[in-house]
Amino acid sequence: MATSTPTRDTYAPPPRGSKQTSAGRQKWRSRLWRFDDKASPYAYIAPFFLVFGAFGLYPLIYTGWIAMHRVEMTGLDQMQWVGWENFSKILQDDEFWTAVSNTFLIGVMSTVPQLLVALGLAHLLNYKLRASTFWRTIILTPYATSVASAALVFALVFRADGGLLNWVLHFIGLGDTDWANGAWTSKIAISVIVIWRWTGYNTLIYLAAMQAVPTDLYEAASIDGASRWQQFRKVTIPSLRPTILFTIVVSTIGSMQLFGEPLLLEGGTTGASGGTEHQYETLSIYLYNYGWNLGHLGPAAAVAWAMLALLLIIAAINLLIGRFVRKSAA
Repeated sequence: MATSTPTRDTYAPPPRGSKQTSAGRQKWRSRLWRFDDKASPYAYIAPFFLVFGAFGLYPLIYTGWIAMHRVEMTGLDQMQWVGWENFSKILQDDEFWTAVSNTFLIGVMSTVPQLLVALGLAHLLNYKLRASTFWRTIILTPYATSVASAALVFALVFRADGGLLNWVLHFIGLGDTDWANGAWTSKIAISVIVIWRWTGYNTLIYLAAMQAVPTDLYEAASIDGASRWQQFRKVTIPSLRPTILFTIVVSTIGSMQLFGEPLLLEGGTTGASGGTEHQYETLSIYLYNYGWNLGHLGPAAAVAWAMLALLLIIAAINLLIGRFVRKSAA
């Protein structure tokens, strides 16, 4: 019986176009990879810009649009173009400039002592203390307290009749003080509330910056014979200049938006108008009166843009001061 010798399968050449298909796939994958490499960063940050556009940029632009119209709270669908009339109206209002002056004075009276005390507390906490976590938590407790709670408690402290502070002053023979109705005493009362609430927050910021200062600088200063106070002035303060500038800017923004403390100092219609003679009326209270009490949204929006302009001016001044300090230090 005849048998056939087994042979291997004959070689079959690849079909035409397979190399072109492989090259096309590689080219497509290369393009896809380049697109992914370039587009992925934008996709990662897109949620922030979407949220900022919806809740930050759009309200800002819409507020500017309202500032150019005459619109009432009771008729939001009825707008009348008035141009710069709302801005001219608030700039010619003496109450607006009173609010600007009060905001500036309360901001200075609360920011300067607050940052100085925070710097000193941070310097003390920077040492190795027992139960350091406990002390840092205690320092931050006022910041965790709500504005309403803090303002209501201090309103009881600064009450003219039966207030705790007046009781102490009367006990030591200094007499009573009408804190809320005085031109300067009302500003002092509001500044005390702000200082009490925000000192701990700035203290922890300074403490974190101090712990980032290299210990070699302190060792070198100690070897050169520098005392603790000299190390603080010559090493700690220069190292904290960017952080100090940051806290100044943040505190300035916070003082420009001061609302809850003056509103709740006396409460009711008196607190909503910034006192009987507007002695502690801030820009936020002034805006609140125009927008909610009177229902005139156009001037209220103009006040909001005026506050933004003042913040930009203050930020530019802080930037120039920071550059001058850095050049003088160099």
